[in-house]
Amino acid sequence: MTLIIHLICALASIIITSLTVLRPSKRRLNMSSASVSATLATGTYLVVSTHSNLLSSCMSGLFYLAFTGAGIFAASHRLARVTND
Repeated sequence: MTLIIHLICALASIIITSLTVLRPSKRRLNMSSASVSATLATGTYLVVSTHSNLLSSCMSGLFYLAFTGAGIFAASHRLARVTND
């Protein structure tokens, strides 16, 4: 059950982050950050509770964080540029 919740959180955060990059807003940035945090929390719980291979989990997690982090960074800069104009 936790794996399903983790996958839903991850997919939702990728979708939310993509939408945030396309149409940035403060609310979407907060939602994106919250969904990334939820994904990290469920992923950490899965690694600890199932004693899974840490190296493969961390590599996947780092790729996910790089993708969503770049999206959040780009969206925040676009939002700042729009609000300053």
